[in-house]
Amino acid sequence: MTRPLNIAYSPCPNDTFVFDALAHGRVPDAPELAVTFADIDLTNGMAERGEFDVLKVSYAVLPWVLDDYALLPCGGALGRGCGPLVLTREPGAVADLAGKTVAVPSERSTAYLLFRLWVAAEVPGGVGEVVVLPFHEIMPAVRDGKVDAGLVIHEARFTYQNYGLSCLADMGEHWEHTTGLPIPLGAIIAKRALGEPVLRRLAAAIRSSVLMAWDDPEASRPYVLEHAQEMDPKVTDQHIGLYVNEFTADLGEDGYAAVRGLLTRAAAEGLVPPLGRDALNFV
Repeated sequence: MTRPLNIAYSPCPNDTFVFDALAHGRVPDAPELAVTFADIDLTNGMAERGEFDVLKVSYAVLPWVLDDYALLPCGGALGRGCGPLVLTREPGAVADLAGKTVAVPSERSTAYLLFRLWVAAEVPGGVGEVVVLPFHEIMPAVRDGKVDAGLVIHEARFTYQNYGLSCLADMGEHWEHTTGLPIPLGAIIAKRALGEPVLRRLAAAIRSSVLMAWDDPEASRPYVLEHAQEMDPKVTDQHIGLYVNEFTADLGEDGYAAVRGLLTRAAAEGLVPPLGRDALNFV
């Protein structure tokens, strides 16, 4: 291709760390990128509208977009001990969540999908109203009593105590306990219309960008901190350490099993359309 590939990913430290070398032209023989920053609730919608060549999206949105996009085998976020949390103002029992109002960052997020599977298994009668709020507004809303609980992701795992909140439940712990698999959170997808040669070249370039970031973490630091905004540098490092791991370099057998397991369970509950047999195949 002669034009840059239009890519959208979040300003979160794991994404800027992963894509730093690629976005700044330091990966040999890589496609040129035109980068847009957008939170994942926005990129999920972009994917459904087919607006970008390459996107970081929630795994939960894949059943709606895999006709037009291919799942890349690298660059995404899976892991262990990194799941979304349900936070409340006061410690309590899981059953207390029944009928309560819960704020979530997106109804098409993997966090929300894991939450719905957890609620179906653990909260008799289910929760009450679910409201969608921007990620940064959820913890203040819980603290201020605007909602009864909040579903949070990313660096909130390290900062919720600063808001005086308690962790009612860890969606990742529930997922890992019931499946033994890593937690699938964010995926990298690219338009199938780009063609197999471009897709393979792109995947190789993303994997190289990941390896380069690991080899020289300081090289990405200005890019990471620029877009992390007010995040404490120590929290930034914790964020990267948690979400950039072996599955970022290569989904591998366990990674693909986790993705298929999540979406198969969700389809069985009627939460997402069923996947086609070969839907997760790269090319």
